[in-house]
Order: sequence, then structure tokens, then C-alpha cells
Amino acid sequence: MTLLAVERIKLFSTRSPWWCMAIALALTVGFSTLVTVQSRDFLPTFDIANTQAGGQFGLMVMMVMAALAVTTEYRFSTIRTTFQAVPNRTAALLAKTVVVSLLAGVIGVVAAFASWGLAFVLRTDADLTLDTADEWRMVAGAGLVYLLAAVLAVAVGVLVRQSAGAITLLLLYSLLVESLVLLIPDFGDDIHQWMPFVNAQHFLTAGSATTNQGMPFGAWGSLAYFAAITVGLLVVALVVANRRDA
Repeated sequence: MTLLAVERIKLFSTRSPWWCMAIALALTVGFSTLVTVQSRDFLPTFDIANTQAGGQFGLMVMMVMAALAVTTEYRFSTIRTTFQAVPNRTAALLAKTVVVSLLAGVIGVVAAFASWGLAFVLRTDADLTLDTADEWRMVAGAGLVYLLAAVLAVAVGVLVRQSAGAITLLLLYSLLVESLVLLIPDFGDDIHQWMPFVNAQHFLTAGSATTNQGMPFGAWGSLAYFAAITVGLLVVALVVANRRDA
């Protein structure tokens, strides 16, 4: 608990997490609300998944925040002080991961329900009541995706150790590389279905009109697959962090 408290203090003692949280909420809720307002013209059938149109923006911002939480320490060499105070590097990095990922998960839930709530008010003609488990998953599930994505971002930050490199890698991969896989002739579609962020998105949209058909797993299976990749990358990052100099 002491390590968690220390990491919480370190995280909130800088401005970047506050800015990231504010930007994530503003972008997510703002874009989702814009889509909701304009949806009458191009989305006659408006469902729960459509209320989360801005979720990708907030996810990217929180991944940046998670990466910065690690790379900033390497940049200013404060990670050496951390490892001197806590010789168990795995415990120190896991504490940081827990604090950052829980914060990202909370922001994900707040942004998702705020987006849904505004859509519920603005699109009174659409059935946006959360009646089923699938509908609750499409909204509340954003917290799980944000949490796991933050863990992945921390792992990348530990491996790369440079803010620019880690952020560029995270954003290019999630926003561009997974989409470009579709351009590969013959088997691009098959590879695309196994991409981690594609499966994370499938977890949130499975059962809606925007569902990606032909996925190898169902909603929760896709989340488990994304979680397995995330945890695996974190384990690799912890092993590397323990074997190289700070």
C-alpha cells in the first residue's frame, strides 16, 4: 500500500495527468455529443454503441498519459532514485502500473457514461436504455479497455524509455498499423482479426450494428485476448527492466 500511495503522489504532483484527464474527457464526450447531434441526418438507427463514437480519442490520450508516467522518470533520471528506494524493481513498476491503469479505467467509465447520458437526453427518439448485459458492456466496458490499454502503454514506456518514441509507437500502431494490415492481399483480413486493439473494440461493439463480423472470439473472449497480450507485454517489460541499467 505504501508503494501505491507513493506512485499516486508522484503521478498527481505533475500537471500532465491532469491535462490528459481533462483532454480525454473533453474529446470523448465532445465528439460523441457531436455525432449524436448530427446523427439524425446519417444514422436513422441510433444504438448504444453509437453513443461511444468518441471513445477512441480518450483511449489514445490516456495511453499517452500512461506512457509519460514511466518515460518521464527515465528522462529526468528519477527512476534511479525510485529503484534505490525500492530495490525490488518489479514491485515498484507494478505499483505504478496499478495506479496509472486504475486512473485510466475510471476516466474511461466516466467518459463512457457521460457520452451515453448526453445521447440519452439528445436522442429521445432512440432506444438508449441500458436493459441488457450487452448494452451495459458497451458502456461500462470502456473502463476495462482503458485500464488494459494503460497497462500496455506502461509496458511500452518501460521498454522504450523515451517519451517521443513510446508515444509515437503506441499511436502509430493503434491508429495506423492495424488498419494498414487490411491492405495485405489475400490474408490481410485474417491477420486483422487478431490485432489487439481490433479485439478490444470488438469487445465494446459486439452485438451492435457496428459489429465486426467473423471475429475469432466473442465479446469477452476478445477482451481476454487483449488482456493476455497486454499482460504478456508487461511481463516482458518487467524482465527487461530488471536486467538492464536504469
